[in-house]
Amino acid sequence: MHPDSFVQWFRQAGPYINAHRGKTFVVLFGGEAVEAEHFSSLIHDLALLHSLGIRLVLVHGARTQIEARLREAGREWRYVNELRVTEADDLRYVKQAVGRLRLRIEARLSMGLANSPMHGAHLRVVSGNLITARPLGVRDGVDYGFTGEVRRIDDRAIRLWLDQDAIVLLSPVGYSPTGEIFNLSAEDVAAATAIALQADKLLVLSEGAELRDTASQPVRQLNLNEAGQLLSGHPALPEDAARSLRLALRAGQAGVRRVHLLSRRVDGALLLELFTRDGVGALIAADIYEGLRTATIDDVGGLLELIQPLEEDGTLVRRSRERLEMEIERFVLLERDGAIIGCAALYPFSGERLGELACVAMHPHYRNLGRADALLSFIERQARAEGLQRLFVLTTRTAHWFREHGFEPAEVSDLPMGKQGLYNWQRRSKVFIKSL
Repeated sequence: MHPDSFVQWFRQAGPYINAHRGKTFVVLFGGEAVEAEHFSSLIHDLALLHSLGIRLVLVHGARTQIEARLREAGREWRYVNELRVTEADDLRYVKQAVGRLRLRIEARLSMGLANSPMHGAHLRVVSGNLITARPLGVRDGVDYGFTGEVRRIDDRAIRLWLDQDAIVLLSPVGYSPTGEIFNLSAEDVAAATAIALQADKLLVLSEGAELRDTASQPVRQLNLNEAGQLLSGHPALPEDAARSLRLALRAGQAGVRRVHLLSRRVDGALLLELFTRDGVGALIAADIYEGLRTATIDDVGGLLELIQPLEEDGTLVRRSRERLEMEIERFVLLERDGAIIGCAALYPFSGERLGELACVAMHPHYRNLGRADALLSFIERQARAEGLQRLFVLTTRTAHWFREHGFEPAEVSDLPMGKQGLYNWQRRSKVFIKSL
């Protein structure tokens, strides 16, 4: 990588490093990931996240390893509703497979070879009887035997270990109060853990390709309602993707704010998702990840950074920091993951029931994607709420955009008297007005 590119990337990652420090992330990956050629890269990435102050709870699946062990023993198995029926004679093979796999993961997390990304990591990994389970029992005439479901997560113990800078590793087995052991779904464990901890993020590394919508376009962001609609309205959705969406909905509806669905096959998917603005996966957000809000005095620096390039090329009229600070309550911001990517301001002239739409700006990476439309709609609603009947705008470069959005050409004489006296005849901005 060229030094300039590295410096630019590192600077862009800085806000995310600060934002994620001290947060609790639950990471789910299947047994297939452990067998994959690049599993060491995933381990290195997890170690890096831990070194950056992220509190990690890892949940691993074991389907591949359990099936291999049953196959070695000459045992047959079956799935009903995506859950393995675990016979009493199968349980010992499940325990063997899960136990061996957990030890392999712990060993990889304990590596500290010189000249490797793990050198000096000194990770402490904790696992144990942190999951209380109960049997699924008989459902729709099917006896699931020793297949169970999560009854309770010992979140207090997990938090204590996280407070001591440990990584917690959870396997897909649970224990009943009577000492029985049950085979669990890793998805069930991950969802129950994220909910019990009220984790800041649940990151799901799936084996399938990236999530796509009904038009076969990659999904980058959905709220809970949209995720539910995609799940119910897309019968051709691959089972792996459907399972991940159901997991995301369950966690999101129970208070986990953000669930990230990633393809395990993308090298560095965790880092790309967490430390770049747009990521590489699908975000299922229970809160507003990208939303509109009124600006505050703390936003002046970010607002200046957004509008200064447009002031320098003459698209916008220059505004000093002092002026922005005085007028900050007039601004509406479009924010994406803490970064200001768009803005607009409303200046009311209540006597004439006119409002000025000013300082409309959008970050270059997010233009022509409909986001400016959302800003305009928000300003229009705000104007109507203040009793205004029309909006006007002065522009030198973007007349076509305003025409496309219902603004009609007007004259300087059509402006409020207070604005006419401030009109800059040297700049010769065109006037457009829109009825609300």
